[in-house]
Amino acid sequence: MDFAPLEIPGAFVVTPLRRHDERGYFVRLWCSETFQAKGIASSIAQINTGFSPRAGTLRGMHYQRAPHGETKVVRCVRGELFDVVVDLRRNSPTFRKWHGLRLDPEVGKMLVVPEGCAHGYLTLRDDTELVYLTSAAFEPGAATGVRYDDPAFGIEWPAGIRIVSRADATWPDFET
Repeated sequence: MDFAPLEIPGAFVVTPLRRHDERGYFVRLWCSETFQAKGIASSIAQINTGFSPRAGTLRGMHYQRAPHGETKVVRCVRGELFDVVVDLRRNSPTFRKWHGLRLDPEVGKMLVVPEGCAHGYLTLRDDTELVYLTSAAFEPGAATGVRYDDPAFGIEWPAGIRIVSRADATWPDFET
């Protein structure tokens, strides 16, 4: 696996290495020793999947408050999406900065979203599905979010947003 660090501390783009032969390819998506060596949470508490039938569907920006913070490893397995991480750690040098990238199964890259950062995505094709691993179990009382269009972050979404939940559209302005 190739780990490319992003400007946001603890965030990475992971490119799994494909081993090709006449049958196709084989890819290792997870190795706790490899992730731990990069300083990334190496335990998996949950594996989640999300499916959106229509392009232009936005989900996010979600995170869990401490002490239930989680690291996520996100991979698109069908379709295409624009995946975004926003740094919400007040002591971080990249506080309120964001990074986004396109994920699709053809390229097969993954995004590591560190604890203390919000995560969200916009589907760019119909029938888009993602799978993500989390280092902590979902805790409803700790679940929260920030608005995808909050001017405190200035996220530049690459396509029009057609579908967003009421909850995701109405998070209050981020307090700095």
